[in-house]
Amino acid sequence: NHHSQLTSATGTDGLEIRREYDESGRLIQETAPDGDITRYRYDNPHSDFPCATEDATGSRKTMTWSRYGQLLSFTDCSGYVTRYDHDRFGQVTTVHREEGLSQYRAYDSRGQLIAVKDMQGHETRYEYNAAGDLTAVIAPDGSRNGTQYDTWGKAIRTTQGGLTRSMEYDAAGRVIRLTSENGSHTTFRYDVL
Repeated sequence: NHHSQLTSATGTDGLEIRREYDESGRLIQETAPDGDITRYRYDNPHSDFPCATEDATGSRKTMTWSRYGQLLSFTDCSGYVTRYDHDRFGQVTTVHREEGLSQYRAYDSRGQLIAVKDMQGHETRYEYNAAGDLTAVIAPDGSRNGTQYDTWGKAIRTTQGGLTRSMEYDAAGRVIRLTSENGSHTTFRYDVL
């Protein structure tokens, strides 16, 4: 279309997805390969975010947004409401469910997720290196999955459930040797292309 937006896509199976937009370039209708139509509604002429969607069965979901485009609430087709709190950087800090249960998220000064407390109070923690790469995920039970990186930021060792896998790279950054958790080695060779 004149907004350079995708209006249709045909898969290798010959099935097509079609999209329609309003004069502002907002998605208003999407037709799935099986012919099911999803419609998008907007209550603010200046907002790019839909206030509601309606699927082929007539089920309606509604959303409210902040003026910064952050999702504030989502009401599913059964009427259950989920609310979202954000920090000053726009990151989700709390997800409040209809049942009174909440999930909490904490971030470090770089905006990286460092902890998630689920609705049962179980906390998963995340650690990063100075480059910002995720180095560890610590589960509520204390088990630790980790990743080590080389100076170029390539993962060279991953440990999950006490099992370790390691990778070696060539000068182009391609994996040339993989050592699996059971100690077996796989070697990779590349042609000129």
